[in-house]
Amino acid sequence: MRETKPATQYLDAAISLLQRVRDEETANITAAGTLLADTVIAGGRLFAFGAGHSSLAAQDVVYRAGSLALMNLLAVPGAVGVDVMPATLGSALERVDGLAAAVLDSSPATAGDALVIISLSGRNALPVEMAMNARALGLKVIGVTSLAYASGPDAPRSRHASGTYLRDHCDVVLDSKIAVGDAELGHEGVDAPFASASTVTTSALMQATLATCATTLADRGIQPPLLRSGNVDGGHDWNAKVFAEYRDRIFYQH
Repeated sequence: MRETKPATQYLDAAISLLQRVRDEETANITAAGTLLADTVIAGGRLFAFGAGHSSLAAQDVVYRAGSLALMNLLAVPGAVGVDVMPATLGSALERVDGLAAAVLDSSPATAGDALVIISLSGRNALPVEMAMNARALGLKVIGVTSLAYASGPDAPRSRHASGTYLRDHCDVVLDSKIAVGDAELGHEGVDAPFASASTVTTSALMQATLATCATTLADRGIQPPLLRSGNVDGGHDWNAKVFAEYRDRIFYQH
């Protein structure tokens, strides 16, 4: 019997996770996309936040072809990816109490806006407080997380003083289906599990949500403010018109 190669094993695992997302999260994706569409129609602004590697899925929908021009990155200096030295500082910042409040207070986010918070574990102080403070300010909150981290025998404890998780402070929750530890493969002679898949499913959830938002807007007679690729003819001219029309709701140009 032919041995299955690690690449095939990983791709099969990723496909299986995406199938679970499709089969189990459709209703939540619809709710999240509708929430964003409602926000756009009401004149609100859209923001996405993620700390550490969770920031990758947030960055993936900001200022890119096929995405909503209104999606803005809510960045926390030092907590976005591995752009800080040492890289471990970013992880430490996720556990700092009060940081989320300071970020929101200095951001343009306000009542009536919508914020997508991405955190695989949803257990650290930063994403939990970000959700709590955002809702207190009158924002709608969509959480993208793995519910396995907040329930079940392997669930780690919350690092927030309240003992709660991101999922406890959201209007809509999208479950990325990732197991605790975020590693899909093991191998004889390899002491630690490997091959993470959270970026695959989280990015898929984000894109599916924005697709739902765009089509919901269209179904309500509103042309969704989408960006086109700058590498196709006419792309820059199209984007310039979108930027001009929605300039008061786009903050990555200021």
